[in-house]
Amino acid sequence: MTPQALSDMLDFHYWARDRLLDAVEQLTQDQFHQGLGNSFGSVRDTLAHVVSAESVWCSRWEGNPPSEYLEPADFETVQDLRASWAREEARVRDFVDRLGPEGIDRKIQYKHFSGAPMESVFWHMLQHVVNHATFHRGQVTSMLRQLGAEPAKNQDLITFYRRSSP
Repeated sequence: MTPQALSDMLDFHYWARDRLLDAVEQLTQDQFHQGLGNSFGSVRDTLAHVVSAESVWCSRWEGNPPSEYLEPADFETVQDLRASWAREEARVRDFVDRLGPEGIDRKIQYKHFSGAPMESVFWHMLQHVVNHATFHRGQVTSMLRQLGAEPAKNQDLITFYRRSSP
């Protein structure tokens, strides 16, 4: 993984997040919270899971393993979620900047929630965070359709590359 590829991956991740949140902001509060029988129930709970997972990984990278996930109830509105995710984005980008180009291949040790010791290459973990979010953005896109709402603008990786190419 090159530093530029890592940077592109992060830029894609947050670009796609913003496109999805723009669509989610069109929901009513009831729709945002409505249980739809998916992995995490509602649009709110699914997005809270994604930002929480990102927070967990960043805490592990910083050497401060969390003992639990963030609570979905902490995100009453899409704006609450967007603000929290913007803070997580700043943390992730700051960590990557401090890690530097030489550090992206660094192995990081951490403990799983079960207490089991783990070790992974940093860029593998970051790629996991982005891939995990992509999976759940797809779920939220389906949930938006279930609610009769407009889906987000295209979030495909190739669309990101095409829009950022000279």
